[in-house]
Amino acid sequence: MKKSVITVIAAAVVLVVLLMATFGQAASKVATIGCAIYKFDDTFMSGVRSAIMNAAGKKAKVEIVDSQNSQPTQNDKVDLFITKRVNALAINPVDRTAAGVIIDKAKRANIPVVFLNREPLPEDMKKWNKVYYVGAKAEQSGQMEGQLVVDYWKSHPQADKNKDGVIQYVMLKGEPGHQDAELRTKYSIKAIEDAGLKVQKLAEDTAMWDRVKGQEKMAAFLAAHGDKIEVVLANNDDMALGAIEALKAAGYFKGGKYMPVVGVDATAPALKALEEGTLLGTVLNDAKNQGKATFNLANVLAQGKTPSKANMGYTISDSKYVWIDYQKITKANIQDAK
Repeated sequence: MKKSVITVIAAAVVLVVLLMATFGQAASKVATIGCAIYKFDDTFMSGVRSAIMNAAGKKAKVEIVDSQNSQPTQNDKVDLFITKRVNALAINPVDRTAAGVIIDKAKRANIPVVFLNREPLPEDMKKWNKVYYVGAKAEQSGQMEGQLVVDYWKSHPQADKNKDGVIQYVMLKGEPGHQDAELRTKYSIKAIEDAGLKVQKLAEDTAMWDRVKGQEKMAAFLAAHGDKIEVVLANNDDMALGAIEALKAAGYFKGGKYMPVVGVDATAPALKALEEGTLLGTVLNDAKNQGKATFNLANVLAQGKTPSKANMGYTISDSKYVWIDYQKITKANIQDAK
């Protein structure tokens, strides 16, 4: 009888140990999130990447890959994540119109997907109930950029070089078809016109969000229009900084020769230019909160939970969208961006 009791106790102890070990493994297992960025050398997206990793800490394993500005490359990266059976995807698409293909892949594998910074088409967002988007409303950034120009123009009568009451401007656009490029272009000019000012477009060209291309395009604008240009608008800071380099080469920003240049993103190099007085203003595109919201949302989905403000810290609009507000930044409030 004693042997039977001892055997039962021993078996119970073994069972408890096994259960504890199993529970310990389950408790220690963290979610894996596969994240693909459109290209690593984009200044703003570098900030978003850092924010994602900082938010993740030890809460989850995040693998971030470079799509090298190639949609086929990104599709291959997504396939690899799916093969690895990640718990959630966070995708900054190279081509927003290609999001539907990624959604189809994710749906077949039942892996939730969060898109960031480049908004998929509305019809693609409706394809599945486990598709979300984190970003900022591009029209808001355009409006604020236009307001920066309005504020400067109204307080500096000398900005109207030819005294014709019209703002002669040039525009540096981002990637053709990208919602941020199209909406920032449209709404920046609309904001100026809505303020009662007249505008005349001297030139507009795409510089693909790139600083070197921005410098090249601005040099071409100066060669064609010279001192007729009164304002430079750029869809992002990198292109604005490129334009400033071309303007410096043409003798601006010394001896009283000035050109108002505005951008979007409030990147560290742009804030430096603000302090130096070469950049008139920018619009804070909040990389920190875009990255944090992306991770929080993906992590909640990876755990099989329904996202809400309570469990991810951000409001979800229309059951699918997390919007991060922009903010106007000038030299006067530069600390807000810092």
